[in-house]
Amino acid sequence: MSRTLLGAYRPGTTLLHRLPSGAKLTALLLAGLVLTLLTGWRSALAGVAVALLLAVLSRMPLRSLARSLRGLALLAIVLGGWLTWQAGWPRAVATVGDLVALVLLATVVTTTTPVDAILDTITSVARPLRPLGVDPERVGLAFSLVLRTIPATLGLAEETRDAARARGLERDPRARLTPFVLRVVADAQATGEALHARGVGDDRDHRET
Repeated sequence: MSRTLLGAYRPGTTLLHRLPSGAKLTALLLAGLVLTLLTGWRSALAGVAVALLLAVLSRMPLRSLARSLRGLALLAIVLGGWLTWQAGWPRAVATVGDLVALVLLATVVTTTTPVDAILDTITSVARPLRPLGVDPERVGLAFSLVLRTIPATLGLAEETRDAARARGLERDPRARLTPFVLRVVADAQATGEALHARGVGDDRDHRET
């Protein structure tokens, strides 16, 4: 199974698996717009309910669903608590609900769509913009880096947390934050060096000179 942004692609025969990747990405974009325009806690909870229904229809294993939401749980708790204190529980439920709904919907898309199909669709959409100076291959590369970087960063966060816990420093923010930042920066530098070694960006450098 190829690793994707939020979940691992799982082959299947459901309707969601058979839908073209372009249709699913378009639906995800429209869902984001709808949730943004329809403010309120009721629409947020409705979005979460629809996302959960689609997750069930995609036959996503509960373990995969829980893993996708695990990294979001802390953020949702902190954000929800702060918004409840600042603006009241309706605002907190609306904001956190929209966030959870979008993460669930994105997880359904990545679980039912091969990552190569997602990147091919994004590259095809960007191709008509070539006369405007947009390089479709670079756009596809940028999205592929995002698909790789986000789960890798989450993995570094978990490893740093486990290392701090093993040293009995799980309550010390510096023991978790400082190594995490250093490892993220090192990973970014390694990625940049790998891209440079493969000649990515050289053509742009030549044009600028």
